[in-house]
Amino acid sequence: MYDRTWRALIGAALFAFAAIAQAQQGYPNRPIKLIVPWPPGGGVDTAARILSQPLAERLGQPIVVENKPGVAGNLGTGLFIKEAPDGYALLMGSLSPNSVNPWLYSKLGFDPIKDFEYVALAYIVPSFLVVPANSPANSPKELVALAKASPGKLNFGSGGVGSSQHLFSVMFNTSTGINTVHIPYKGTAPAETGLIAGEIDYMVDPPTALPFVESGRMKALAVASDRRSPALPNVPTLDELGIPNVHTSTWYGILAPAGTPKAIVDRLNKEINAVLKMPDIQARLLKNAAQSYDWSPEEFTKFAKGELERYKEVVRASGAKQVD
Repeated sequence: MYDRTWRALIGAALFAFAAIAQAQQGYPNRPIKLIVPWPPGGGVDTAARILSQPLAERLGQPIVVENKPGVAGNLGTGLFIKEAPDGYALLMGSLSPNSVNPWLYSKLGFDPIKDFEYVALAYIVPSFLVVPANSPANSPKELVALAKASPGKLNFGSGGVGSSQHLFSVMFNTSTGINTVHIPYKGTAPAETGLIAGEIDYMVDPPTALPFVESGRMKALAVASDRRSPALPNVPTLDELGIPNVHTSTWYGILAPAGTPKAIVDRLNKEINAVLKMPDIQARLLKNAAQSYDWSPEEFTKFAKGELERYKEVVRASGAKQVD
């Protein structure tokens, strides 16, 4: 009797394993949904739209983008971890919910590392240190010298407390040892308008500043990345100028629920990296000042863990906290 029971259990287990293996080999055989935990039109949504169509063509199945915004990306991300780990639900992860929000919110609703498989980095968008066109500073060192000559007199702008511009500027201040005043605006665009008008002395701003730099209404003193931006190839990195490790960039990448089979993760990683090498996709990335890296899932996971740990100290130094 016991032999028959064990044989039945073993048979059932082997059947289940075979079914899983067959499903992985045939992946994908139905549409995939790509969750964007932000409203349409923003940076995370743009990343999803850039990837979804060419990736669908390579996989041979439709990819349906679903926007589930709320609480700075936390709502949709928290809902996503309840999806089945079978490769048919993916998430457009990004800096805010996966690197910054764990330190801003006491009730997050998900673990930024344990609840996900980090499948493939889409791209990184660097930030730029910018000043008004009439600023006396023509380099980061000149800006630092001005700030140190008058501690507490210069100010920097951001899109609000806890925003990327706020945290990025805190990183720059901490690295250079300067003391300046934070002027929060209600969004990135008003802060950029304030900079152009001379209301603030500098910002560490995303590529939305590039049209203003190109039109001469702002000066870009440096790019806060590990490499120069193809969008402004003549602008040096802070590393080159002797201000190392201030890499203040926004990242976007494809995530899957924890426990998704490695064969599926590896397949998606391969196809996403292939998409990112397409000439028309590279052209779109250049237009957005974005940089792709061709990382493996393991390299992407290591990067995500490093970003999470790095922003723990940045958020602490900023004093920012959000109401749950």
